[in-house]
Amino acid sequence: MKITGLNLDIIWKNKTENFQQIEKQLENQDADIFLLPEMFSTGFCMDASEISDRNQESLEFLKKISKDKNAAFCGSAPVEQDGKFYNRMYFVQPDGETDYYNKRHLFSFSGEDKVYTPGKERVIVSYKGVRFLLQVCYDLRFPVFARNNDDYDAILYVANWPQKRVGAWEYLLKARAIENLSFVFGLNRIGTDGNDLFYQESSHCFFADGTEISQKNGNLITAELNLNELKDFRNHFQFLNDRDHFSIEL
Repeated sequence: MKITGLNLDIIWKNKTENFQQIEKQLENQDADIFLLPEMFSTGFCMDASEISDRNQESLEFLKKISKDKNAAFCGSAPVEQDGKFYNRMYFVQPDGETDYYNKRHLFSFSGEDKVYTPGKERVIVSYKGVRFLLQVCYDLRFPVFARNNDDYDAILYVANWPQKRVGAWEYLLKARAIENLSFVFGLNRIGTDGNDLFYQESSHCFFADGTEISQKNGNLITAELNLNELKDFRNHFQFLNDRDHFSIEL
């Protein structure tokens, strides 16, 4: 399975221009799944009442481009529903089938928890025989929530993780891959946002042993997920069998 992520320099609060640049940069690209960063249509912004999708603008864009390219698309957007705001990660398939995950761990350092509502469900999506755990940015710091109960093959992280803390981002992505015997694809944005935070290119895909398996070409990062290779690795190193068993309250 081929996954391609777009290291997008998100234009602050401008959905139309972000949609246009995504289409342009992916125009001649083929993949099974395309990843877009956290809040790909607006940037990571706390002005939820101003930027949040009320008419499913970001979702409709994902459905259109997914159908046009005959590939799944995944990324998060600010959404208003029933008077509440969510940082919602969509997984859209070419036929329009849509799954979503509302970000569980809200970044209190930026005040996200004062504006957005946390999700209550852990979401795993199956696509073309591969099981994906959906996660957003700050979720990466909480390994219990991402613990592999032998129920997924890969974790998809979409993020706006600034340069000043990028070391933690890169170390933790690799750690999640190793401890969960899983592929981990972490897609970060690039450029400078409306809060003058700078984001360096720092997207990665790791195999279950912590080896990077992605290749980069301009603003694109691509990885091939070989499920048979993962199964062989897990059969040889059956570390998941020795995991602690527990439940968490959401």
